[in-house]
Amino acid sequence: MAEPRRLSSADAGFDAALDRLLAFEATQDEAVERATAQILEAVRTRGDDALVEYTARFDRWTPGSAGALQVPLEAARAALVALAPRLREALEFAAARIRAFHERQVQESWRVDGGDGTVLGQQVTPIDRVGLYVPGGKAAYPSSVLMSAIAAKVAGVGNLVMVTPTPDGVSNASVLAAAALAGVDRIVRVGGAQAIAALAFGTATVPAVDKIVGPGNSYVAAAKRRVFGRVGIDMIAGPSEVLVIADASANPDWVAMDLFSQAEHDEVAQAILLTPDTGLIERVAESMRRQLREMPRRGIIEASLGARGALIRVRDLEEACEIANRIAPEHLELAVADPEKLLARIRHAGAIFLGHYASESLGDYCAGPNHVLPTSRTARFSSPLGVYDFQKRSSVIGVSPAAARALGAAAATLARAEGLEAHARSAEWRMGEE
Repeated sequence: MAEPRRLSSADAGFDAALDRLLAFEATQDEAVERATAQILEAVRTRGDDALVEYTARFDRWTPGSAGALQVPLEAARAALVALAPRLREALEFAAARIRAFHERQVQESWRVDGGDGTVLGQQVTPIDRVGLYVPGGKAAYPSSVLMSAIAAKVAGVGNLVMVTPTPDGVSNASVLAAAALAGVDRIVRVGGAQAIAALAFGTATVPAVDKIVGPGNSYVAAAKRRVFGRVGIDMIAGPSEVLVIADASANPDWVAMDLFSQAEHDEVAQAILLTPDTGLIERVAESMRRQLREMPRRGIIEASLGARGALIRVRDLEEACEIANRIAPEHLELAVADPEKLLARIRHAGAIFLGHYASESLGDYCAGPNHVLPTSRTARFSSPLGVYDFQKRSSVIGVSPAAARALGAAAATLARAEGLEAHARSAEWRMGEE
């Protein structure tokens, strides 16, 4: 197999080698950018007609009309009823845990009496309408439907529009079932940059939304970048990542499979092990060679590990935490005897998994926290998708006549210092002065 590279933090040139390993150009390919711009303009000017044409070109089926792009909600509810009992139970189990976790994230409006005639506060309201993009090309992701849609509904979003491609015109039953379970309000069978355009500009079939969430391919990412500002977006998603910090207590078979679990996403996913135990590196490498033969997505795993994977020996667990903060991974597993001891040292990670039994795959599906996470080192400044991404805050300011007099003098002085006379006089009028 194409094995992940071996590195040691003690080697000369380690820093440069790590930088090369982490480098991923979320590249704005010129051909992709040009094609995306053309698609956006076509949908903006021609609406549903453009959606029908692009669906026929890219998804290999021709809708008889724009109306054929819509999936009746009754069909989604029927898909949920018809789902295999074991799969339905798993979806319902995951949905309940996801909902319970996200209900703790709800922000409430508040006010405080300043005691000087002012009342200050914050009014929290949900976004009116949100577009949820669900990939549907190489694979189907009902778990992503649950993660995004449930967070939006807990936040109070009143209108949730799901768009998803249906190659060959075939809808995925588990995706429809998840949409019904999560309370999606409208489902449209359209994908790619054209779906993002429809959500941003609106068509007769797809209502314009206020924010778009959900990952997609390079065309989807390019489209989201281009419509940002007209609508909000969650993030530009990069390849999946897992970083495992392990000590001698870790099970090498478990660690190997956890690395595989990210590598199997696609050829540019990244899986890295940090450990001070040389023997563990050898045991994990041997386990990977043995277990790879059983993997249905063996080719993808090999390509991913060979291109961007690594088994890295570090001086100690403290250094492992320092390197982890530098990497700022999407998923961070602390596969050590005392994970709580390391937790306080971690500053940058999308999701942190504590101990040997907390596999990243549980977080992907049913633990409860959101699996839409920052990638490509953006965990340095951003957070997992959550209810707060579907709520917005307005400042509330109330001022009595007495407070207007007390605040006005300072406001007028500051305004004149900035050369803004109208601001100064606006404050002074409330003081009874000209």
